[in-house]
Amino acid sequence: MRNIVSDIFTWSWFSEPHGYNFNGHLVRNPDGNICIDPVELTEDDMDTLIGEGVARIILTNRNHSRAANRVRTGTGARTVIHADDADHARSQETELDDALEVGGTVGPLEVVDASGKSPGEVALLWRDRGILIVGDAIIGNPPGQCGLLPERVIDDPTRLRSSVRKFLDLDFDILLFGDGESILKDAKARLKELVETFAD
Repeated sequence: MRNIVSDIFTWSWFSEPHGYNFNGHLVRNPDGNICIDPVELTEDDMDTLIGEGVARIILTNRNHSRAANRVRTGTGARTVIHADDADHARSQETELDDALEVGGTVGPLEVVDASGKSPGEVALLWRDRGILIVGDAIIGNPPGQCGLLPERVIDDPTRLRSSVRKFLDLDFDILLFGDGESILKDAKARLKELVETFAD
């Protein structure tokens, strides 16, 4: 586990089929730390999470349950997801406690609509720090660039591109990815390059 930016830790698990890392994040917050899309952890990483404490686990989409149950059991955190993705997550035996709402907040993070890959996908904006955290709406692959997952795994590609295009209305310079290599400066410019490739 490493400190990727001030008050945010990350740890990674390499996906052989995808050829890049899946990433979990821990956001330090005075009112309770927030774990986002937790991937599989080593025992040392789990000990770090337990030591830091976790109040809430945010799942940005239905496919990012990953190690959520393990973190929930180990820390006593409550797991939250958007209601539109909750049934699918439960079908994967994910234990859920609460629902996220677009426009709401969890600690310093604003919940932003990122629907398209799945109907309830969200992104998280730390407005004061110019940080956008995404799950599957965009990926950091190839490194240093923004990309999309293959259309065959996207429910509604047109809706997803619309959601991603609206990210450009947000003020951020850092993009932390659930999949791939995060971009720690000039991230909005890299996202604009992706959006300019959209035909619709």
